[in-house]
Amino acid sequence: NKQKYVEKLFFCSMLYSGGKITHKKKQNWAVLSDRIMKKLIKKANEMTTKELAAYIDYSVLKPEFTQEEIIALTKDGVKLECATICINPGYIELCEPYVKGSKTTLCPVTDFPFGTSSTKSRVEQIEDVAKYDSVREIDIVANFGLIISGKYDEVTKDIKACVEAAHKNGKEIKIIFETDALNEEQIRKTCKCCIEAGADFVKTSTGFLTGYNTVGATPEIVKIMLEEVGDKCKVKGSGGIRTREHFLKLIDMGIDRMGVGYKSVPVVLNLDK
Repeated sequence: NKQKYVEKLFFCSMLYSGGKITHKKKQNWAVLSDRIMKKLIKKANEMTTKELAAYIDYSVLKPEFTQEEIIALTKDGVKLECATICINPGYIELCEPYVKGSKTTLCPVTDFPFGTSSTKSRVEQIEDVAKYDSVREIDIVANFGLIISGKYDEVTKDIKACVEAAHKNGKEIKIIFETDALNEEQIRKTCKCCIEAGADFVKTSTGFLTGYNTVGATPEIVKIMLEEVGDKCKVKGSGGIRTREHFLKLIDMGIDRMGVGYKSVPVVLNLDK
């Protein structure tokens, strides 16, 4: 596996230089090697359907979904070999049998969609979902009211507690900004908060924001986040990814993951031929 080779090369070079290998350094090297490999391998329009599906967190988050609909959509995401199925935490046990033994894992989205619970409650939510073997990554909404208020020290402290809860259980964590509610300065500062807190991903949107002009993961917003985090963490775009052109463009820009709604998955993968 070429990517594993590149990662080992980076780790060896770090050891040779006498540096201590910390969780954060491993994370940085993994992000950097992953992006290098993507650039070396092929452009998005040259990728197979399965290679493209590996970028997708298949969104199954609408509260009105029935259990039968959730199961059917989970099966679809598994069949396509999407990276994860994003679900509400209460449905982990319902969906777990359908991802076992597959390349797809479950990604519960916590404190969703507002991110306004206490830090104690947020940590408990993370710990509750982290106990499942079918979960590899956890998404959580940042308190974007605190961000808009300019309380960045409080934002960092809260995110750090969430990150520590995920990492002690061996899970990665994605921090959802709700970028449609923020300006560029707020997005950049929140990226810095996430880096300082040790987050694995920064993420654009919930897809459930109201009262704003919602555009989601535009190339312009994704570019800002990629610039700001560099190789320090990964970037996930979500919200508004409904065309194949948009999907492929974000991959070629260097995005690491995308949240795509169930109606748009066949469109971005060009399955409706």
